[in-house]
Amino acid sequence: MLVEKRKTPDAEIPTSSLADIVFLLLIFFLVTTTINTDKGISLQLPASGQTKTVPKKNLCNLLINDFGDVLLQGEPIQVPYIQNEIRKRVQENPNLIISIKTGKKTAYGIFIQVMDQLKLAEAKRISIAEPES
Repeated sequence: MLVEKRKTPDAEIPTSSLADIVFLLLIFFLVTTTINTDKGISLQLPASGQTKTVPKKNLCNLLINDFGDVLLQGEPIQVPYIQNEIRKRVQENPNLIISIKTGKKTAYGIFIQVMDQLKLAEAKRISIAEPES
């Protein structure tokens, strides 16, 4: 007597609910993912038209030229040393206003580095002067 071999059906992956599963996973990841937003530089800007006269002893000029060189009161200074120098000057004169002036072609990165140094020096009174033409 001959016994007939059974054919085993080929294994298949059910795809009928695959679209539903993908959709649910997409919704899950969209809901649970947090998106970091760039907060930018936090500055309080005065209303337009407000001007005040400042005594020269309360003003410290910081110039960043087109080549990225930084001058503090006309003297060259390297960016990492700005923090200590400004901190010392602010402790001597709490009313000190740091006036930052840049050239038209000053790189944005060097400006941000200087702003970071001023923030680390805890300088609260900063004025950003308009570049000369």
